[in-house]
Amino acid sequence: MRTVHIQVTGTVQGVFYRATAHEVAEQLGLAGWVRNRADGSVEALAQGTDEQVEAFITWCHQGPRRAVVTGVQVEEVPAKEAMRGFEVKKGS
Repeated sequence: MRTVHIQVTGTVQGVFYRATAHEVAEQLGLAGWVRNRADGSVEALAQGTDEQVEAFITWCHQGPRRAVVTGVQVEEVPAKEAMRGFEVKKGS
């Protein structure tokens, strides 16, 4: 099981980035969450197999149709326990 923290910058708020990330994560079978940040970026925590996580990271570089992604930072984080489901959280 692999867990990553992702921060996406660019035009990623107001373009259905979170909603689409939620759909993609569920299709991939990932657990975790996604939320807007006060600085205009979007952050996510994703947990799954290497293949699932890599597919999600690849999608994050593109995002939904109206997004303009300028950067994606990925940080490996230790998994304390297996997470369940993928949710859209309120912004931080």
